[in-house]
Amino acid sequence: MRIDRRSLFIALASSTLFGVVACKGGSTGGGSGSTGGGSEIVLGHYASMTGSTAHFGQDTDKAVRMAVDEVNAAGGVIGKKLKVVTLDTRGDSAEAANAVTRLIDVEKSTAILGEVASSLSLAGGRVAQRRKIPMVSPSSTNPKVTEVGDYVFRVCFLDPFQGKVMAKFAKETLKVDKVAILKDVKNDYSIGLSDAFKESFEKLGGKIVVEQSYGQGDTDFSAQLTAIKNTDSQAIFVPGYYAEVGGIARTAERLGVKLPLLGGDGWDAPDLFKIGGEAINGSYFSNHFAPDAATPKAQKFVADFKAKYGIEPTGLGALGYDAAAVLADAIKRAGKTDTDALRAALADTKNFEGVTGSITIDPQRNAQKSAVVLKIEGGKAKFAATVAP
Repeated sequence: MRIDRRSLFIALASSTLFGVVACKGGSTGGGSGSTGGGSEIVLGHYASMTGSTAHFGQDTDKAVRMAVDEVNAAGGVIGKKLKVVTLDTRGDSAEAANAVTRLIDVEKSTAILGEVASSLSLAGGRVAQRRKIPMVSPSSTNPKVTEVGDYVFRVCFLDPFQGKVMAKFAKETLKVDKVAILKDVKNDYSIGLSDAFKESFEKLGGKIVVEQSYGQGDTDFSAQLTAIKNTDSQAIFVPGYYAEVGGIARTAERLGVKLPLLGGDGWDAPDLFKIGGEAINGSYFSNHFAPDAATPKAQKFVADFKAKYGIEPTGLGALGYDAAAVLADAIKRAGKTDTDALRAALADTKNFEGVTGSITIDPQRNAQKSAVVLKIEGGKAKFAATVAP
């Protein structure tokens, strides 16, 4: 992606005002093709720390830093401490590309963590691939993300699987035969998940009655929900992000659209319950992690996160923790910070015990994992089911 001077100036200015947040430490180390001559290994993290999806970035960043703190407390890796530098993307694709450029050129990052949103991972991933710097996305689920090239990895499942999970849950558990889709046409994540759900649901014998659309940042969903109300739909699949989903739930309640909403991991934020209120109760979404059905390792993560930050982690936070832990493990196994060696070590990740499950990176640099379905009751998301690959 071409970066003009004005865009670069904006990125540098925003990072000065907010975006550069580093763990304690001295000089930066690592970098493109570096053997890590300094006392620290810099991990660059780009995330939406402000903007409409700020909770995604903030929660992920907290978890990344907790993982790095634990690694450093245990002595670091290959005789060095890890240092995290975070740049704010503000939820913008151009800012994501600029952020990754700065993390490589200015901050001398050995590897990159990010983004949550698939659209932003695609923008940043192209820069990382071109510069041959390994990148690990914690939670971008669109298949295109790792198709960018062999330096781009992820530790989460993909939209085709997530779509299949919700289609199967709707058809076999909720006994739903007819579904409406309401998708964000400005968002690669929403489009990909919508396509995956539709394909799987129809293969199971279900029918997509109507498809409606909106754009991220919209606040009026009356026309779309009125159109859906006038059909025989039994549920509405809304593969969007929490801010719009909460507004959609409120509008549906106001219009008397008494159908359960179904969605994906983009719902996973406390603000969903604040925005949606009681209107979001009785809805379901797929996710990477269920705190109330966690393994002992995951339970420890939840307890430590709450003790450190005073809040419960989301599934996206859990994936941020796993992404940083997988990256640290790969550096340890590589024995150096040479980017080619680190890329090879990441590709060779097998049966890594993460808080979101066992992680093995497949030949396409994706993680094959189970998903959970959560039901929203009383303003909380509670475990409903586990679906294996």
